[in-house]
Parts: sequence; C-alpha cells; structure tokens
Amino acid sequence: MSLFSVRSAGIALAGTGALHFAAPGLFEGVSKLAFPEDTRQWVYRNGAIELALGLALSSSRTRRLGALGTAGYVAWLGARAHTTAAST
Repeated sequence: MSLFSVRSAGIALAGTGALHFAAPGLFEGVSKLAFPEDTRQWVYRNGAIELALGLALSSSRTRRLGALGTAGYVAWLGARAHTTAAST
C-alpha cells in the first residue's frame, strides 16, 4: 500500500471516529452486536479509539504504531462481536 493510501485511510478512519460523536445513532445498530449493554457509551469509546488511530496513521512519525494499534483494535472488535454473538 502506498504512503498516500495509508495516509488517506488514516484520515478516513479519523473522520469516521469523529462521526461517532456527531451522529452516534448511525453506529448504534452495528455496535449493539458487539456491545449489547451500554451501547451508546461504546459508540463514543470506539469513536475516540478510531479517531486516535486514524490520526496516528495519518502522520509518518506515528504510522507504525497506528498500524499496530489498528490491527489490534480490529482483532479485538472481531473477538468481541464473536464472543457476544456466541453467548446469545
């Protein structure tokens, strides 16, 4: 992936994270799958995480850490959704 693509992906992720705060209702349906309790609070938490990771990916100085954090975040979200789905 080119440097421009990673930076663009970071900006898009940061924008999505910010959108969690501007329009949290957009994310409640999908968030409820992994976070059936306190869904709105999890929407905000995930928005903050995505905003931070997106900003980290956008800067060459923090890109490697942002990529590692993003990989961990995606794995955690997947595991959380799987565990929650299996328990219902």
